[in-house]
Amino acid sequence: MEMQQIRYFLAVCDQGSITHAAQLTYISQPSLTQAIKKLEDEMGGALFTRAHSGCQLTPLGRMVESNLRKIYRDLQATKAEAIRFTRLNTIPLRIGLMTTIGAQRLSPCLAGYQQDFPNIELELIIDSEAVLLKQLDSELLDLVISAPTQLLASPYQSTLLYEERYVVVFGSTHRFNELQNVGLKDIQSVPYLDRLNCELREDLKCICQNQEINLYAAYRSNSEEWILRMVQAGIGVALMPEYTLHKDAADISFRYLVDPEISRQIYAIYTHQTSVKPELQALIANLSRA
Repeated sequence: MEMQQIRYFLAVCDQGSITHAAQLTYISQPSLTQAIKKLEDEMGGALFTRAHSGCQLTPLGRMVESNLRKIYRDLQATKAEAIRFTRLNTIPLRIGLMTTIGAQRLSPCLAGYQQDFPNIELELIIDSEAVLLKQLDSELLDLVISAPTQLLASPYQSTLLYEERYVVVFGSTHRFNELQNVGLKDIQSVPYLDRLNCELREDLKCICQNQEINLYAAYRSNSEEWILRMVQAGIGVALMPEYTLHKDAADISFRYLVDPEISRQIYAIYTHQTSVKPELQALIANLSRA
C-alpha cells in the first residue's frame, strides 16, 4: 500500500466524485482510478460504488476509512515535524478559504503576518465550506476562513474577523452608473447573474418572494471569476460580497445594495487541537485586526 493511494482514497471520500478528487489532487482521472483499483485489490474488495451521481463508500470502504485517515494524519504530522527540523524550525500552517472569500481584505494581512513571522510557511486551500471543515476535522487544515450562516457548535471554535456588505456589480457603461443607490427592485429590470456558491442565496430568494421581486437569472455560475468576466462583458449584473471584487478591477462599477442591505460575517474557524498552536493564535489575532 502506498501513501498516494491513501491520499487519493480520502480525496474521493471527501469529494464524492472521481472527477473532483482528480482535480483536487492534480492527477489525471484514469491514474486516480487505477490507484484506487490497486488499493481495492490489496483490501480484498470494492471500496466505492460508482454511479452517475458520484461515489459512495461500500461497507468495506467505511470500515477502512477511519484507519486510513489516521495513517494519513500521522504521516502529515511526521512530515511537518521533519520540515521543522530540516528547515531551521520553519512551521507550516495550512489555511482553508471558502471559495467566495475574496483576497482583497485578507492578502495584505497574510503578507504582514509573514513579515512578522518569517519562519511560518502558509499554504492556502480553496474549496467549499463543507469540504474544508472535513479537512479541519481530519487535521489536514489548521484553520478555515468561512462565512457560516450560523455559528458552528463544538468541537469548532470561531473568531469574528470582519463583516462585509453585498454590492451590486455592473459594467462601467451600465445605466446603473447614473444611480446613487441600487435596490433589488432595480435589479429585476435587468439581466441578473446568479452566483451558485453564494451562502446567502436561499435568504435572498426569501427576501425576493416577500417583496414580490423576480430576479431573472440570465446566467448562473459557481465561479466568481466567470461572474465578474460576464459583468465586464456587459451580460448582466450580479450581487457579490464587497471584498470579492478586485481593488482595481477594470470595466467594473458597483453600488452598495440597499432596500434591503445585506451583509455577511467572516469567521476564523478552528478546533481545540489547532488552537493551542501559538503561531495560529498570532495569525488569528492578525486577521481579526484587518
